[in-house]
Amino acid sequence: MISSTRITTPFGAESTAAEVAAGIDLVGRRAIVTGGASGIGIETARALAGAGARVTLAVRDLEAGRRTAEDIGLTTGNQEIEVARLDLVDQSSVTSFVADWDGPLHILVDNAGVMASPLMRTARGWEMQFATNHLGHFALATGLHRALAAAGGARVVSVSSSAHLRSPVVFDDIHFEGREYEPWSAYGQSKTANVLFAVEGTKRWADDGITINALHPGGIRTNLQRYVSDEELERMRAASGPALPTWKTPEQGAATSVLLATSPLLDGVGGRYFEDCNEAGPNQPGTRNGVAAYALDPDAAAQLWKVSVETLTA
Repeated sequence: MISSTRITTPFGAESTAAEVAAGIDLVGRRAIVTGGASGIGIETARALAGAGARVTLAVRDLEAGRRTAEDIGLTTGNQEIEVARLDLVDQSSVTSFVADWDGPLHILVDNAGVMASPLMRTARGWEMQFATNHLGHFALATGLHRALAAAGGARVVSVSSSAHLRSPVVFDDIHFEGREYEPWSAYGQSKTANVLFAVEGTKRWADDGITINALHPGGIRTNLQRYVSDEELERMRAASGPALPTWKTPEQGAATSVLLATSPLLDGVGGRYFEDCNEAGPNQPGTRNGVAAYALDPDAAAQLWKVSVETLTA
């Protein structure tokens, strides 16, 4: 039985991905990082490559992916950096990516995402943030299940956010067909889904040795905020009070992802939510850290899995 003791590590908010991965040997292991050509995805991939992993950058922009792969190769000395096209909102793209994958997969980092966008819908009518941040990654991970199981002890890393505190998954109207659209509520809902996926996926795939954990990377200025003005970001920071930490660098922002992907402290541990390289405690009212009880609710997690399967196969 997995211990319920909260996981703590020697690392914290200022730790970098390279520091977290120091001394870890990933030679012979294969990893995928979605959104690996921008933001913290680059530094996540760089740290995994620096530890010897064979890394695939799953990206929409192949040219950007190739530039990133070249840069990672130069900085780490690891030339086993591959680039493959993946558009998470296009199910045919996900299906093609999965079909092209051959052999075991040891690490899957579900990193790509969209934040607080205006109301947009996919060709199938799904709300864009939920479709990208959850459904696309759900389809990818379930499609790669056999490859993950073949690895023995595979890890899936689900990049969530403290924004999950803004909304549970509203099962009665996930895609904002009846309620008024609000960008941050939609983003929060999708980030809660990222945590619930870790809860149910770890339960379902335990016999395959697969664990899934979710995380909040911290506040990092990247292309993720392309739909959010500087004025809005600063207003949100001011509203959060003086305790809000300063912006992290991309190297610091990638640290918790890399910890979940590599640390021996996480062997056999899944279904949990981390921030600043440590497992988070329960959210306290009026704060913007910790994890919401609804994001770890096993019943909601099971319902989300069922709804996701039904949505993708409808």
